[in-house]
Amino acid sequence: MVTKQFKGSPEDADLTRADSLAREIFSDVANKWALLIIETLGDRTRRFGELRNEIEGISHKMLTQNLRMLERNGLVERTVYPTVPPRVEYTLTEAGQGLRKTVDGMCDWTHQYLGHIEAARHRFDG
Repeated sequence: MVTKQFKGSPEDADLTRADSLAREIFSDVANKWALLIIETLGDRTRRFGELRNEIEGISHKMLTQNLRMLERNGLVERTVYPTVPPRVEYTLTEAGQGLRKTVDGMCDWTHQYLGHIEAARHRFDG
């Protein structure tokens, strides 16, 4: 994967440009697994197994890939403890907590409009 280098200010990051770092970041975090991981971590540190158990349907591989991506983007911090077996914990960084506020808003929106969306789908599919 080629990472774009962003030298300007955050206001100059243009999501409409295919080569923008902003679009790459948006693409990384705007997937269902990343959003669910961010929401599940919330205000609490969790171990890998806890995350896997709490996020129904996520595979070991997808959880690993998404945690690595979130760590690479500075949204999740991974702490490894020198025990046998090794204990690894994940927690949201300050930036991850900031994104969590947006994810919480999306969850609120979903709850508010779920009935509306179900009715629209029923009309469309009928």
